[in-house]
Amino acid sequence: MRRTWILCLLAALLLAGCAGGGGADAQLGYTQISAQQAKEVMDQQPDAVILDVREQGEYDAGHIPGAVLLPVGSIDGETAAEAIPTQDTTVLVYCRSGNRSKTASAALAQLGYAQVYEFGGIQDWPYDVERS
Repeated sequence: MRRTWILCLLAALLLAGCAGGGGADAQLGYTQISAQQAKEVMDQQPDAVILDVREQGEYDAGHIPGAVLLPVGSIDGETAAEAIPTQDTTVLVYCRSGNRSKTASAALAQLGYAQVYEFGGIQDWPYDVERS
């Protein structure tokens, strides 16, 4: 009886550990990372697409160097394919504060993009910004 109880407890712990390991972002199909991690990816993977999902005026006022503008409201299969070369391209997504980038990242994941990394908003970006 005691052995059965111990086995049940171990099984419950194992299942709880597996369920909690991925987090909400894994369920959505994208990964949330910090600005520092995003910068490291940019430096190490020059082919990564930096995707700014704000509006044109916001982009013109200041954006991360090399960023491609794709407003969150215009993301669909066609516009995503124009901005992102393949579905396994590394895509780094940001907006102003992090809300639209989460929506955009989930949309890209739904479209089949497998390497989507959301890193919040430009307001928390401590690195270079360029203006159009």
